[in-house]
Amino acid sequence: MIKSMYSGISGMKNFQTKLDVIGNNIANVNTYGFKKSRVTFQDLVSQQLTGATAAQQDGRGGINSKQVGAGSALGSIDTIHEGATSQFTGRGLDLAIEGEGYFRVNDGASDYYTRSGNFYLDSNGNMTTAEGFIVHGINGGAINIPDTTQSFSIGKDGSVNLVNENGDAEVAGTIALFRFPNSGGLSKVGGNTFIPTANSGLPTEIGAPGANGTGSINASALEMSNVDLSEEFTEMIVAQRGFQSNSKIITTSDEILQELLNLKR
Repeated sequence: MIKSMYSGISGMKNFQTKLDVIGNNIANVNTYGFKKSRVTFQDLVSQQLTGATAAQQDGRGGINSKQVGAGSALGSIDTIHEGATSQFTGRGLDLAIEGEGYFRVNDGASDYYTRSGNFYLDSNGNMTTAEGFIVHGINGGAINIPDTTQSFSIGKDGSVNLVNENGDAEVAGTIALFRFPNSGGLSKVGGNTFIPTANSGLPTEIGAPGANGTGSINASALEMSNVDLSEEFTEMIVAQRGFQSNSKIITTSDEILQELLNLKR
């Protein structure tokens, strides 16, 4: 009887985690470049009551083992890196990646990777994120667009083309894209950024957009969140009912224990 209580507790804890993940997904439904997460469960080691026996020589058949489960455990929390649709913005510094690549940005101390391409220019003309992280070019340096520039445009290959103060065409640099052996292993660190982990591996394909399978860049557009509200609300209902069902296990077990205590009267 007590075992069923602990099974119910394990289920409630896991469904609470699932609700936490769903809530975060829904909160970021309009976050550019956001990648949703999902939760998977797995069963705990079962208690072995009797082992299995093979068929006997005297014609008697084999017998299966008898096991009682001990509840569920958290299997994984996966980040789903599948692409999302792009939204046209008409702003020249908004960039959407069409492919598997990531932008590299730097805060002055560490490198980060992001799919969110809403970039800006700082007082020095360097291309940055909203937090001031410098966007990397293929040479590892910043992409600089001087304030004397008459106009500029960004091609699908990541090249930043500008017309300088004298009316001459120049290439300010090329935005770099990076790929990982296992993008699902990247760790979220907030601000729409990721960092590599031991299981993601280091970037293996580095180069201009359109090369080495990194994908191409769509200028004047932003990648939307890949959160599907209809899917999230459905999963929320499933998690809510699962939480309620597991809580019912606990209350039912408690009622039966109370009946056992009443036998003494």
